[in-house]
Amino acid sequence: MKIVIIEDEEVVAHDLELNIRKLTNGPLEIVQLRSVKESIDYFGSAIAPDLIFSDIQLGDGLSFEIFVAKPMSVPVIFCTAYDEYALDAFKANGIDYILKPFTIGILGAALQKYQDLKKVLSSDQTPQYDALLQMLGLKETHQASSILVHAKDKIIPVKIEDIAMFYVRNEITHLITFSGTCYYPNKNLDELERSSGSHFFRANRQFLICRKAITDVSSFFSRKLSVNLNIPFDEKVIVSKAKATQFLEWLSSM
Repeated sequence: MKIVIIEDEEVVAHDLELNIRKLTNGPLEIVQLRSVKESIDYFGSAIAPDLIFSDIQLGDGLSFEIFVAKPMSVPVIFCTAYDEYALDAFKANGIDYILKPFTIGILGAALQKYQDLKKVLSSDQTPQYDALLQMLGLKETHQASSILVHAKDKIIPVKIEDIAMFYVRNEITHLITFSGTCYYPNKNLDELERSSGSHFFRANRQFLICRKAITDVSSFFSRKLSVNLNIPFDEKVIVSKAKATQFLEWLSSM
């Protein structure tokens, strides 16, 4: 198996290679590339790898420029500190999108997704497209009717319709109801986003907001948006420039 790592931070690249080797059985060749230019030059002459791990923001541009200059059918696992490029990533052969800093468990899950996808596509049977979409994280999952939360020594369900917002503070996921009660669901925002339904929008890595909790929206610096809420909250909720158009479309359709 041949893997290419596109990462401009040498320490991160070596750490990624070390963990990939721990998680992979059998013969393995890994090539590290540091920039858009080096990658374009490399893919211009080298045999295509089986899998690519790629950061997005490199020192001389975005890694998407590589796949525009050198179109290929190689699956890509994007590893980045930013969540606003997810849609572009899936357009560039992305099969997974993991946020830094990632654990060896997250990395292992991404490699397993690659193996599962490879099995489906190499099967003699017609691929089950629902299964493919689910593996790629593109299939909409069934909306849960409630979210389980911890309250003292009990676990109780909170109805989705009663939830104003989920957010992360100090690496702990919080849930706020419209009545102002705060709970702690035992899930991360990615899991909650999949189960909370279309009435919630992922504003950024920290906030997942219900439409009913939004009073209005105002312009912010660098074409970002500031969301004003109808619940008491002491932090600004900012929608990134990359998500602003998508957010406004979602807001107008609700």
